[in-house]
Amino acid sequence: MHLLLDTQVLLWAAGIPDKLSAQAIDLIQNPENQLYFSAASIWEITIKRGLNRPDFRVEPEVLKRGLEDNGYQEQAITAAHAVAVGHLPEVHRDPFDRMLAAQAWIEGILLLTADDMLARYPGPIRLV
Repeated sequence: MHLLLDTQVLLWAAGIPDKLSAQAIDLIQNPENQLYFSAASIWEITIKRGLNRPDFRVEPEVLKRGLEDNGYQEQAITAAHAVAVGHLPEVHRDPFDRMLAAQAWIEGILLLTADDMLARYPGPIRLV
């Protein structure tokens, strides 16, 4: 199964695994699953780190390298993803979450999230 981790789940998986649910841990640690991170998550972390948000202290370059070293694949942002954002319902206005939902929808990748608002979007999204 192909799994795209939302930004929060990604940060927890990389640095605070105790915050992950048992279901998330099982999915992430299953060697049959291919794990993906989105360029949107790295962008979000870069922006929020620049705003000195205490929950975004990780250096984006270090995180990206660590993810790649651990077998994660990057899901780039494409024009098709950008167009799909415009077809999503107005669940909430977070542009990063909207992009992640669009990527999951267009690519057919299961998006893992701990955010109940993000989980309300249609498509392959699982609240973990």
